[in-house]
Amino acid sequence: MTKVSVALGLLCLAFGGSVAAQTPTPPANSPDTGTMFVQVGRLLADPATGVVQRDKTLVITGNKVVDIRDGFVGDGNIVDLRDEFVLPGLIDSHVHLTSQQSANSRLDEVTQSNADQAMIGAGNARKTLMAGFTTVADLGASNEAIFALRNAIRRGDVPGPRIIAAGSAVSIHGGHGDVNGFSEDIMHILSPESVCSGADDCMRAVRLQVRAGADIIKITATGGVLSNTAAGLAQQFTDEELAAIVGAAHRMGRQVTAHAHGTDGINAFLRAGGDSIEHGTYLDDESIRLFHRQGVWLVPTLMAGDFVYRIASGPNNFFTPAQTAKALEVGPKMIDMAHRAHEGGVRIAFGTDTGVSAHGDNAQEFALLVRAGLTPLEAVQAATVGAAEHLRISGEAGKIAVGMPADLVGVHGDPLTDVTTLEHMAFVMKGGVVYRED
Repeated sequence: MTKVSVALGLLCLAFGGSVAAQTPTPPANSPDTGTMFVQVGRLLADPATGVVQRDKTLVITGNKVVDIRDGFVGDGNIVDLRDEFVLPGLIDSHVHLTSQQSANSRLDEVTQSNADQAMIGAGNARKTLMAGFTTVADLGASNEAIFALRNAIRRGDVPGPRIIAAGSAVSIHGGHGDVNGFSEDIMHILSPESVCSGADDCMRAVRLQVRAGADIIKITATGGVLSNTAAGLAQQFTDEELAAIVGAAHRMGRQVTAHAHGTDGINAFLRAGGDSIEHGTYLDDESIRLFHRQGVWLVPTLMAGDFVYRIASGPNNFFTPAQTAKALEVGPKMIDMAHRAHEGGVRIAFGTDTGVSAHGDNAQEFALLVRAGLTPLEAVQAATVGAAEHLRISGEAGKIAVGMPADLVGVHGDPLTDVTTLEHMAFVMKGGVVYRED
């Protein structure tokens, strides 16, 4: 008997019948096949244009927008958003759904199972969706927990945003992304397979992540604030390792995004052909030239910088000494970094690093982007058409158009005048299903 026939036999036993006979079960919360008419007072259908249309009706059948009509039309299943400002479902390009930074974070690392983390992630996914984010990129979690959550949301088993999942970050041994600060036996058990040393080993790590189900490869090109090690914020992979990682990922059809603070790590990753930078704290003029030359996106995660600085400088600091020193160094620099990047014409995609800050608060990033010099429209574009292009999902997210999934959100007020209105969602629809209607 071959290995394949053994595996098929085990599947038959597990599922109680022939593998070929199994058919997918429709999601419990899937939209019905009837038609819904969403009557909209103000509509920003394509943020790339900045054009706000008035008095429109979105015709939705199943999970798709099938027509956009003038005036308030339709009968039967009508959703009245005539007093709301409606725009595409928002996209957060950097979250960590299965965790939450707190005074218990170090204990959580050694007490929570993958199943625990998946369940925690389900709760955080719902908070994220209710905050108006219908798509997220999760850039660092246990493979088993985040891939299970991603798939459960796809099936409709639990409510949450569409997830583009990296799983475990590819990191050097002992670096940001590895397990640090515990006894050697604990670190040996908890260290993920995506930790590597040497170009060949790092290619192995990328390939294992793709095999495990990663949609995107996340690497830690430099040290990080919240790793419990006094290893600084500079480059951690060698140039050869970076080239091997990017090459391996691209050959397997995956883009590579890099956590990067230090200038040397940012520029080395960009020269290696990487696709996007998360954080970017110490980017310089050479970085900006490389961003342009390579067509790379920056995800500034300003909320993360704001959060870690407030904790590290506050009366209830729960960070370790190593974390505190880095938080005090990095936090105050991130608004200026984003301002310099924006002034330099770097393409910016919205991302928060939520899981550092609190889940459900994602929209607070908009105000920080405006503080960094973006207009409210540019901030909205970063969380819609910009993030969709960055994540290569422009055909399914980022705008409201005929044939696209019916992902849309509504707020009172005008976010193009006051971007903080996006912190108070009145309506959320994902894939034709209404999840929030205040």
